[in-house]
Amino acid sequence: MKTAIFYLAPLFIGGFLNAQEPNLIDARATAETSSLFHNLFKLSEDHTLFGHQHATEYGHGWRGDEDRSDVKSVCGSHPAVIGVDISGLSGRSPEEIRKSSEKLRKNVIDTYNRGGVTTVSWHFSNPVSGGGFYWKESVSKPAVSYIIPGGEAHDTYKEILNTVGHWAQSLKGSDGTLAPVIFRPYHEFDGGWFWWGAPHCTREEFITLWKFTISYLRDSLEVHNFIYAFSPDNKFNDEDEFLDRYPGDEWVDMVGMDNYGDMGRDRYDIETAARKLKIVSDYAEKSGKLAAFTETGLESIPDTTWWTETLLKTMQMHDARLSYVLVWRNDSRSPTHYYAPFPGHKSVPDFMEFYKGRYTMFEEDLISIYKRD
Repeated sequence: MKTAIFYLAPLFIGGFLNAQEPNLIDARATAETSSLFHNLFKLSEDHTLFGHQHATEYGHGWRGDEDRSDVKSVCGSHPAVIGVDISGLSGRSPEEIRKSSEKLRKNVIDTYNRGGVTTVSWHFSNPVSGGGFYWKESVSKPAVSYIIPGGEAHDTYKEILNTVGHWAQSLKGSDGTLAPVIFRPYHEFDGGWFWWGAPHCTREEFITLWKFTISYLRDSLEVHNFIYAFSPDNKFNDEDEFLDRYPGDEWVDMVGMDNYGDMGRDRYDIETAARKLKIVSDYAEKSGKLAAFTETGLESIPDTTWWTETLLKTMQMHDARLSYVLVWRNDSRSPTHYYAPFPGHKSVPDFMEFYKGRYTMFEEDLISIYKRD
């Protein structure tokens, strides 16, 4: 077990004295949401939380076990950040949506009660055509233009957001307070594989969709336990490209990047990956936002030193200030689709070095992350 790190003392030192004081875009955010936001900012000066998608829902060869994760089986602690997905809250029968909502609610509350953090992605099935969340030629319709204000499916979209908002307001922990979550909709929007991707909507349509989504949840539905994260894929090369579809600082709490390609999937180019993380981190610092490495990983982890020689070096190369890093899921059925180690995997020794280091934080290291001095 690692030594617990107490972090509620002020950490605004060194070069960050000139950084803009961070503030949530929701002036009515719950106390716990505000505390999480500010504690993540403080922690990111010296540490980065480790996250894993669907970590406690299922893993390599198992599903639905209580208080289990592959990461915990390896190192004794759950990841500090657990990724879930609200894809099940639309495009299904009312009974299926109810069951999915309850299952997700329990997962988030269990993580909150343990003191961990949840990040929510949204692989949103196309609400106006078939094709699921992917773009499928001759099947998918460019739904963004349909669901923004003035579009013919706008009311349908509001009903879907009503379900999301109701779910958000059901996330009450054992202490009676709402569990905060990092909400990361419409990720990897600079690619073309999702129906909300850049080839399938204009810049103005995407920004309109983003602004309406946040405004409707926050202002109309009074959801006040969301931290809103903006995360393209890795296609940008400078700040202007990173911000091409950015809706403005008043609409975003966290900026991030998804990057598999530079991390071993397509090539090993950690210098490029680190430079892009620095662009994200620098923008966050000057605009009062959190920054994160919102998705990454190497499928099957064939490189036994990937954790320390690729991931850790990428994050630390330019002193990027990152709230968390999240690797993708471990499929319960596939023998090869996994991104975190499990007992017996050949990368476990290197992962243990990654785990033991002071820079990385796991759930056991989090002390009162939902409280402030």
